[in-house]
Amino acid sequence: MSTVLYERQGSVGLVTLNRPERLNAISSAMLGDFERAMTEAINDADTAAIVLTGAGRAFCSGDDLKEFEQQSESEASVRAHIDAIQRITKLMLGSDKPVVGALHGYAVGGGFEWVLNCDLVVASENLIGFFPEMDWGNFVTGGVTYLLPQTLGYQRTFELIVLGERQSAARLQQLGLVNWVVPQEEMLTKAFEVAEKIASKSRASVARLKTLINQDLGGQLWRAVALEEQATVEAFMRPEAAERVKQFGRAKS
Repeated sequence: MSTVLYERQGSVGLVTLNRPERLNAISSAMLGDFERAMTEAINDADTAAIVLTGAGRAFCSGDDLKEFEQQSESEASVRAHIDAIQRITKLMLGSDKPVVGALHGYAVGGGFEWVLNCDLVVASENLIGFFPEMDWGNFVTGGVTYLLPQTLGYQRTFELIVLGERQSAARLQQLGLVNWVVPQEEMLTKAFEVAEKIASKSRASVARLKTLINQDLGGQLWRAVALEEQATVEAFMRPEAAERVKQFGRAKS
């Protein structure tokens, strides 16, 4: 079975990360499936808006550290992995179809970046988001070095990325990073209500708005994505990163 599923309900497409046994941790296979599912949703002429969610107990627990050695075995493998992650951001922010997140449990590292790549976010009360990259000797992607300062300013951005502290759904809403916080059993229903409301608007006007913000005026966003990619490749290639990942694994065992 695919690790990311796509289906359409009326005019709303639903993309579901489907690796619940690993808390939807980011594997190479999942990145490929995610890209295919998002591309299918974007190319579906009957889909006006996309809801993104995760199966099981979490939206996405970040990079699957069991694959770190495989991902970091050569510069080519590192570049392929980081490029695959950034292609998801390019699909989410670069397409003209709005993406509504329906997000619960953990959103860690790349998973937290995907939260920030959504156009609108319905968060479950149990959502916890944070960046562990600075602990792992890694670097953030997803255009967050541009997106976060736009919303939070410099000091708050530095706080979230460098300190890597866990942020509750209520705190994320206070910071302006999620739109609604609801009980988990209401999360998907609320997200579909929002997506259906978007679908009732002029598709041409909504599409033009998103394109204008993220493409026509988005030069700095895509420059950030490119610079993050290079910084992350460099981070992956440092021996420090491998040692910090090993230490994390030992601390968990």
